[in-house]
Amino acid sequence: DSINFKENRYMFIDYHSHILPEMDDGSRSIEESIEMINTLQEQGVKRFVATPHFYAHREKSVNSFLEKRESAFNKLSGKNLPLENIHLGAEVYIESKISEYQDIEKLAISGTRLILFEPPYSGYVKNFSDEIKNIAYSFKLKPVIAHLHRYTGLYNKSDIEEILNLDAVFQINNEAFTNLAERSFVENLIKNNYPVVFGSDCHNMLLRFPNFNILAEKSKKMQNIIDESNNIFEKYRI
Repeated sequence: DSINFKENRYMFIDYHSHILPEMDDGSRSIEESIEMINTLQEQGVKRFVATPHFYAHREKSVNSFLEKRESAFNKLSGKNLPLENIHLGAEVYIESKISEYQDIEKLAISGTRLILFEPPYSGYVKNFSDEIKNIAYSFKLKPVIAHLHRYTGLYNKSDIEEILNLDAVFQINNEAFTNLAERSFVENLIKNNYPVVFGSDCHNMLLRFPNFNILAEKSKKMQNIIDESNNIFEKYRI
């Protein structure tokens, strides 16, 4: 592996991004993907996790999704991009019986035992924790819960606590540090030693753009937390 995070503490891993062209509601073109990736690199990102949305009720199968994802990734070939440092995953939307969906384990982040899950915005799903636990146990995967800070106003306290009681990693969007309530929630996660990782959740260059500049501004104060975030990737590599 050509990346040595110990040599430069302020290199980042973007655990959540929508940088693949024409795959979902993220990048709409190869050119936009190139601009997004180059901007993230300028902000200090050295490893990228591409996590296009996966909605089981919309997809024919996991394998057909993987074929689309591979096709989108291949569009970036020959564009002078760090493709060897882009890991393919998915943002798996949690819905009823998702743990029974065939080949769901194939949506883990490539080269790791990490798998990113998106809680629903429509409200807390019954048996949410059981679905996550079933996938984690059945396939020996480590769940990563996407941007939990966004749900503090949507879910009640007991629902949030149930999620926090999962044996999971919690992914934080960098923009959480620009919102008082979300920042307070994230700071409490860190204070209470929950494992956290960071992501841009970038979708484009206009409204949901690369934002690791936000984390870079905090890097001196959060040096250890950023190191721990990077190390989680290594901890769950296969």
